[in-house]
Amino acid sequence: MNTGKKELSIVIPVYNEEENLPELLRRTCSAGKELQTDFEIILVDDGSFDRSAELIRVAAREFPDRIVGGFLSSNFGQHAAVMAGFEISRGSYVVTMDADLQNPPEELGKLLDALRSGYDVVGSIRQNRRDTFFRRLSSKLVNHMVRKLCRGKTMQDYGCMLRGYARPVVAALLKCPEQGKFIPMLAMAFARKTIEIPVRHAERTRGKSKYGFWKLVALQYDLLTGTSVFPLRLLTIFGFLLAAFGILFGCAVFIFSQLDKDWGAEGIFALFAVQFVFAGMTLAALGLIGEYIGKIHLNARARPQYFIAGTTLEKSGEDAILPKMEQGGRNENSDC
Repeated sequence: MNTGKKELSIVIPVYNEEENLPELLRRTCSAGKELQTDFEIILVDDGSFDRSAELIRVAAREFPDRIVGGFLSSNFGQHAAVMAGFEISRGSYVVTMDADLQNPPEELGKLLDALRSGYDVVGSIRQNRRDTFFRRLSSKLVNHMVRKLCRGKTMQDYGCMLRGYARPVVAALLKCPEQGKFIPMLAMAFARKTIEIPVRHAERTRGKSKYGFWKLVALQYDLLTGTSVFPLRLLTIFGFLLAAFGILFGCAVFIFSQLDKDWGAEGIFALFAVQFVFAGMTLAALGLIGEYIGKIHLNARARPQYFIAGTTLEKSGEDAILPKMEQGGRNENSDC
């Protein structure tokens, strides 16, 4: 593990992007140099079966101070690759971006400026998106779902990979051992100050998108089941409503049968009412059992219950987080 400090780490997950890598490296290095800061580019190969890993090794040998390669044993997915990049990174600030150049590297400066000004998480909103209608629609669905699942702070565009994180947030993310993390959503739980900034978006000129229809469906399913017990709670509510409807229906059947002895004489409607009650109670019971299992799942993730972003005991050089008292000693307005 490298120990030299950097101000900026650029983490890029790579999966079968040999066609884009040469231009990606050229443009990202050029954009980094314009920032006039000490930066590193971390390329995490997520089990590619083309020449991506080989190209990363060549670039890392040629520019060892600028380019760091990470190689996963197989395809673990984009978010796992990003987490691996976080673990390798040495920067005070970490920016993630895609390898397909739809996130222009020239936009890195906007995120770095926001991070330097004190924001813990910097999101980005893609302007004039160059994606297909299906991708834009699915992105809207994912963003809508995440905003519903999030409590408190939310963002508009969770699908854009061009995002910035301060080092304390990265450290908190690395303390979460759970699998299937949705990094942008989880990072919001550890951030005090967040912002979204508009960025340019470009068309994919080479290669194919790695997110097809079924991957997007799987992503939404994982988001819903991995971050909330809402589906189980919905099942419980539906069960109780169905049981209540069965009771009301049974009461109505009883009243009508008393008013007209021939109405419902065969007992079919009464049978329906009983079935509604039993089906509803069964669903409600399954939902309640599922709630307990869901809470076991939430605890099994071992996610930190809190994250201390700073204390008044910490010092950076000579500057404490709380303002110093003037020379001469104690503050007259304080009994401390």
